[in-house]
Amino acid sequence: MSAPLEPRVPEKTAPVPPTPSPVGILGPAYRTLSVGIISVIFLIAFEATAVGTAMPVAARELDGIGLYAFAFSAYFTTSLFGMVLSGQWADREGPLRPLTGGIAAFAAGLVLSGTAGTMWVFVLGRAVQGFGGGLVIVALYVVVSRAYEERLRPAIMAAFAASWVVPSIVGPLASGTVTEHLGWRWVFLGIPVLVVVPLVVALPAIRRTASGPVGGEGVAFDRRRIRLAFGISAGAGLLQYAAQDLRWLSLLPAAAGAALLVPAVLGLLPRGTYRARRGLPSVVLLRGVAAGSFIAAESFVPLMLVTQRGLSPTLAGFSLALGGVTWAGGSWVQSKGRMAPYRERLMVVGMVMVAIAIAAAPAVLIESVPVWTLALAWAVGCLGMGLVIGSTSVLLLKLSAPEEVGANSASLQISDALANVVLLAAGGAAFAALGGGAVGAAHAVTAGGAPSHPAAFVVVFLPMACVALVGAWVAARLEPAPASAAE
Repeated sequence: MSAPLEPRVPEKTAPVPPTPSPVGILGPAYRTLSVGIISVIFLIAFEATAVGTAMPVAARELDGIGLYAFAFSAYFTTSLFGMVLSGQWADREGPLRPLTGGIAAFAAGLVLSGTAGTMWVFVLGRAVQGFGGGLVIVALYVVVSRAYEERLRPAIMAAFAASWVVPSIVGPLASGTVTEHLGWRWVFLGIPVLVVVPLVVALPAIRRTASGPVGGEGVAFDRRRIRLAFGISAGAGLLQYAAQDLRWLSLLPAAAGAALLVPAVLGLLPRGTYRARRGLPSVVLLRGVAAGSFIAAESFVPLMLVTQRGLSPTLAGFSLALGGVTWAGGSWVQSKGRMAPYRERLMVVGMVMVAIAIAAAPAVLIESVPVWTLALAWAVGCLGMGLVIGSTSVLLLKLSAPEEVGANSASLQISDALANVVLLAAGGAAFAALGGGAVGAAHAVTAGGAPSHPAAFVVVFLPMACVALVGAWVAARLEPAPASAAE
């Protein structure tokens, strides 16, 4: 019989100090940087909401209602080249220089549009502004990747979305008031003043925390990728021009645009993107489908309310203000750590919400439907976009190696901007073909006397709702494949 076991005396160990609470994005180590880069997003957000409100009046005064969609898509067209250049530049030298150059070009484009005497000069200003915006947005993604721990990235992306809340409320009101009392030009000429804040706050913090190439050695510029970027921008521009011209001769620039665009897209986006291959390709594809369908539809909302329901530019822009709040709410929801296991399901739900909102928007073309119903519907769609856009950004950074963040961030933004260009071109062509160019024929866009062309708006919104439903399917593809399944 074995001897009884003696009770084990636990060894004395040093007391474990309490775990300090994790530092957030506004903690001492990140506060200045966070405030700086959020101020950059705030500038972009204020511009987007203010310019969108003034755009119907600007297009009317410049006799350019027929080019209305082009004024939006020109921004996205040139931003394609800016995004690829910024990705290469940031991977090679760090994000500081592309960010500085982008902010300067952004301001210069606003001044050019604000002083334009014709619609084509106005569009050129939007193109310069888009090039600057493309440089800025990719550089910011590189900053987030380098300066913030992975656990903080959902929070900073949520903060980016939250920075749209105040502009979405104040922007339309301020822009509409300035447009009605001083003129639309002052909306464009006044915004560049805001550039001073990001330059003063963001750039020194970025220089301290995220400047310089990865590993201390610059990466050579990929000249092939730069050529493809030029091809994708030129091709997108030609397609947009052909879509607005609507003549048989327009088939020539359309064919040339497609010849430039298709190989460039295949060379710049991850392999398998258009087959919705699981992983990074599906993330990139979903970003384009979501942003393209939503922005293409939203671009026509103020014009529809002004010309078909007789709202002032202020009220038309303000009808979208609630969307900024719900977009930030959706982004905040996806940023919560407990939501991470359900991220893919949240994105499916988000795309369904976007589809419902877009499909419901043209209901206000019926006189008996209150205008405020569109504001509610758009708030639902913006909630869905907050869930989707924030999540695609988080997944992109998670799936990217440090030395590939610039290039992959560029791919994500290219998908975003390219979908905007293509779907705006398609929507603009359908809008013009059904008489949309005549909606500004009345003496004043705010007078409510413009001809009614409800079908021109319906053919924009309903197809975009179908595209959003495709996005729900792509989001479902983000679920990890079963272990036995081969991609």
